[in-house]
Amino acid sequence: MGTNTWKFSELKVPRPSLDMIEELYKDAIERVENATNGDDVLEVVFETNLLVCRIREMFEIFSLRYAMDTTNERYEQDHAWAGENQMVFDKLETDFKSAVYDSPYKDELEEQIGHMYFVKTEIKRKTICAEIVPLRQHEEELVAEYDNILFESKKTVDGKECSIIELQDLFSHEDRAIRKEAFKAFSEILSENEEGLEKVWDELIKVRTEIANVLGYDSYVPVGYLERERLDYGREEVAKFREQVAKEIVPFCTKLYEAQAKRLGLDEVMVYDEGIIFPEGNAKPVGNPEEMMAQVIKMLREMSPETDEFISYVLDHELIDYKPRPEKALREFYTFLPYHKAPFMFEHFNGKAEDVQYLSESLGHAFAAYRASRKQPLDEYYYPSSDIGEINAMTMIQFVNKYADRLFGDETWKYEFGNLQYFMTFIPFGVAVDEFQHICYDNPDLTPKERTNEWHKLEEKYMPWRKYDDDDEFMRRGGYWYHKFHFFYAPLYYIEYVLATVNAMEMYRKYIEHPGIAWKEYLELIDVGESKGYLEILKQANLTPAYEEGAVRKSIGYVKAFLEEHIKEVFDDEEEEEEA
Repeated sequence: MGTNTWKFSELKVPRPSLDMIEELYKDAIERVENATNGDDVLEVVFETNLLVCRIREMFEIFSLRYAMDTTNERYEQDHAWAGENQMVFDKLETDFKSAVYDSPYKDELEEQIGHMYFVKTEIKRKTICAEIVPLRQHEEELVAEYDNILFESKKTVDGKECSIIELQDLFSHEDRAIRKEAFKAFSEILSENEEGLEKVWDELIKVRTEIANVLGYDSYVPVGYLERERLDYGREEVAKFREQVAKEIVPFCTKLYEAQAKRLGLDEVMVYDEGIIFPEGNAKPVGNPEEMMAQVIKMLREMSPETDEFISYVLDHELIDYKPRPEKALREFYTFLPYHKAPFMFEHFNGKAEDVQYLSESLGHAFAAYRASRKQPLDEYYYPSSDIGEINAMTMIQFVNKYADRLFGDETWKYEFGNLQYFMTFIPFGVAVDEFQHICYDNPDLTPKERTNEWHKLEEKYMPWRKYDDDDEFMRRGGYWYHKFHFFYAPLYYIEYVLATVNAMEMYRKYIEHPGIAWKEYLELIDVGESKGYLEILKQANLTPAYEEGAVRKSIGYVKAFLEEHIKEVFDDEEEEEEA
């Protein structure tokens, strides 16, 4: 099959022989150790990179096909096999890269392939060893148990049986009675499964602490920072960033919700009202999924020559799945097929504003990887560290605001306002998630109820506007956090979203005021992949590290002013009504 004619649906991916893969890695390591010059090592590095790309692509395709049809038994088996063996491949890859790292020709190699290859290898050497493989496999089992507990639970709302994800979709329903009923059902799913969720989280904390101990650390926090490749900043900078959020953003978000209450005609916004911004309902995309996709294509063709090329590639190779189907997994995500240098976007177009947000986020990730994979020499550099990667995604979400009229017509301003309010109010929640994880991993002996109480205290600190019904004892004592799957799937992940949101607001102002310059800087941001470090990339893209003193106030200034203008309109209208 020609390289320019392949389709995702036609890719054939048999499971490989584990023994054969191990022999290939063993041979590659021997060739590196016996090499007599740097060029010979470099040749093995590039050959092995192709092997790595094939293996990683296999894992991604197994995961994708299962997500596309969760009723297919073969896909489910392949997906489970990949999960069971991921750590085995990670260990083989780390052993190979360690051999390259220890090569006497390391300095020569670094000149050819860059220093980040060796930085990333050093991280792997610190976080992966044979002794933790069974612990990581147990961790996977616990995450699967969390899935089984949470995502198989159903509740009936408005005559329809709903999963926990479908219940969350109803939190922005125009009918307040349905929102309230949906949140009550959501709370019941969590509270009815509290004992099982407590057990899984408690065991995850313990197994991850054991992993850290085996690796030579007192707690999982430094391991998590290494796994997230946070090398240019640490927990002190993150703590200072959280302080800025508490000072600069939390009070403003309180005003946003006060204005929202008046807009909705309520005395106060309850938790199930937070997602509905306008009394007649939030903005909705125009048209059915096919019509919406046609507008997305038109938008990307108009945005830039680079995005035009990108969307043509996606369409030619069937790299987006956007139509709702009963058998599809109820989530949205982006992934990458490294052997084909191909991004894949997995979406659900259900006629809601969130469809555009989720798609825009995937576009940011996918477009960045598409660009970097064509400019960087190794798979190692195709995708950036998570903190830079989230800037890529969050910035694209804001850029799409400029083209929202293609998707929302007369409701464009409602989408832009709702989108910007969502991200402003997300920031306090995001730092609460981050601080909660630090508390849990720093104090692994806390009881489950003590952990839940810590979340309750963080809600009071970062989300003082949040109100639960008096009879919802579970939520009032802090049970809300159990639905956030990041805690279970990706330890210490989340602050990336928040730092990136602040940088995206900084970039959005530039895009409004100087679109040509902003787009050039965005390409500078995404093209490097992870061939440079976090601070190097921020500097190259002319962005401010969000944790620096005063950075939050500076970066959110434009978005805050935009939102304040509409807050003022709400209160001015109320004063006019009172005078009349």
